[in-house]
Amino acid sequence: MGSLLLAVIYLIFISLGLPDSLLGSGWPKMQVVFGVPSSYAGYVSMTISFMTIISALLSPRMIRKYQTKWIVIVSILLTVLGLLGFSISKYYWMLFLFAIPYGLGAGAIDASVNHYVANHYPSSVMNFLHCFYGVGAVISPTIMALALRLARWNEGYRWTSYIQAGILLIVLLSLPLWKQNESADNEEMRDSAGIKETLKVPGVLLTLIAFFSYCAGEATCFLWTPSYFAGTKAGLSDEMIAAFGSLIFGGLMLGRLISGFVSNRLGDRRLIRIGIAVELFGILLVFLPAKSYLIAAIGFIVIGTGMGPVYPAIQHMAPSNFGVCYSAAVIGLQMASAYVGSTFMPMVFGHLQQAIGIGIMPVYLLLFALMNISLLELAYRKLPSKTEKKPS
Repeated sequence: MGSLLLAVIYLIFISLGLPDSLLGSGWPKMQVVFGVPSSYAGYVSMTISFMTIISALLSPRMIRKYQTKWIVIVSILLTVLGLLGFSISKYYWMLFLFAIPYGLGAGAIDASVNHYVANHYPSSVMNFLHCFYGVGAVISPTIMALALRLARWNEGYRWTSYIQAGILLIVLLSLPLWKQNESADNEEMRDSAGIKETLKVPGVLLTLIAFFSYCAGEATCFLWTPSYFAGTKAGLSDEMIAAFGSLIFGGLMLGRLISGFVSNRLGDRRLIRIGIAVELFGILLVFLPAKSYLIAAIGFIVIGTGMGPVYPAIQHMAPSNFGVCYSAAVIGLQMASAYVGSTFMPMVFGHLQQAIGIGIMPVYLLLFALMNISLLELAYRKLPSKTEKKPS
C-alpha cells in the first residue's frame, strides 16, 4: 500500500513538471500565429507565475481545510483546463485567461504534496520526488517538438492535457491508498498555524529570503546559460548553444538522484552545506578564463549538481525546524518566495547583463549562493524549540 501511494506521488510530480517547459518550446511558432513580439512570452509566463504565487499563499488554509488528495485532484483538473484552454486559443489575450487555472493548479500541487511528503516520508523521498519533477520538465519539450513536426503547436498542449487527464484518473483510482495517513493529518492540521503567525516565528523570514536566493540563481541558470556561452565563447553553432540549456537540468536531476541515496545518512542541513559547496566549485570553474567551452560546460553541470539537493532539503526540514503546526504555512510561504525569485531575478539579470555584459553571470550566481548559505546558517541559530502545537 505504502509503495503504491509513493508511486502515485512520484507520478503527481511528473505531472507538475509537464506543463512548465511547453511555453518556451512552443513560443517561436506561437508568436508567429498570434502576431506578437517574442518578448510577449514573458507576460504570459509572469501571469502563470503570479497565479502560482497566489495559490501557494492560499495553500496553508487549503491544507488545513481539505485533505491533500482532494487538493491534488482539483489542482490537476485546473492544469488540464489550462492546457486545453491554451490549445484552443486563437488570440493572444486568450492565453492570459487560461493562464489563471494553469498557474493556480501548479502552486497548489507543489505546496500540498511537498507538505505531505515532508511530514510522512524521509529526506530521500523528497529528493527523488523533485527528480521526478525534472522528468516531467524534460518530457514536455519532446511532446511539443513532436506536435510541431506532425501537426501544430496547439496539439502539444492538447496532448499534454491528455497525459495530465490520465494521471488524474490514476490519482482518483488511488484514493483508498491515502487513508493510511488521514487520521494523523487531521490531528496535525487541527492545530496548524496561519501565515501571519508563522511569519513571527524566529528563523522563518530568514529561511524565506534564503529560498528566494536559491531560486533566483537556479532560474537565472535556466534562462541565461545558453546566452552565456553565446556571449563568451566564440565559434559555437546555434544548435550547440541551444543544447547548453539542458546542462543545469541534467545537473539538477543528477544531484537529486545522488542525494536520494545519501540524504537519510547525511541529514538535510549537511546535505545543503555539501550541495552549496559543490555549487561554489562549479561557479569557480565557470569563472576560469578558458577559451574552450568545455570547462564552463562542466562548471554548469557541477552548479546544477550542487543545487540539486538544496530545494528538496529546505522543504523537507520545515516540520523539524519549525514544528508540524507551522510546516504547512512555512512550505506555502517558501513556494511563494521561490516563485517570486524565479520570476523576477532572471529579468533583473537581463537588464544587468545588457548594461555590463553577459560575463557577469558567475558573479551574480556567486552572490545568491553566498546569500543562500549565509541566511540558512543564521536561521538555524534562531530556530525555536520544537513544538507540536501553537503557543497559546
